[in-house]
Amino acid sequence: MAERNETGKDGEAAAREYLEKQGYVIVHTNWHWHHYELDIVAVCDNELVVVEVKTRSEDFLLSPEEAVDSGKIRRIVAAADAYARFFNVALPIRFDIVSLIKKQGGYEIEHIEDAFYAPCH
Repeated sequence: MAERNETGKDGEAAAREYLEKQGYVIVHTNWHWHHYELDIVAVCDNELVVVEVKTRSEDFLLSPEEAVDSGKIRRIVAAADAYARFFNVALPIRFDIVSLIKKQGGYEIEHIEDAFYAPCH
């Protein structure tokens, strides 16, 4: 379990670095509110971008983006709603996924913009 946590932390650091190089301004990382969590919250092109980071080692069974299922999406959207209310955010919100696969000497990074939308009830 400890190795998995380190892989996740290292992946989130790599994702932050990648996003900053792309011009994103990181506002919060690992933002918690009660039982909600957002991996990365950034601003880019006048949008609040909520980024779910998924990191896998080379021997993965399920691709990183496939791990973001409907339940995870509902939790991320609820957390983003709580975040927007808490900080009184008036920007449109976009949901992205940064998928990282750990390779020898680094990561293979895929950034999926508008990866999902808030589900309608």
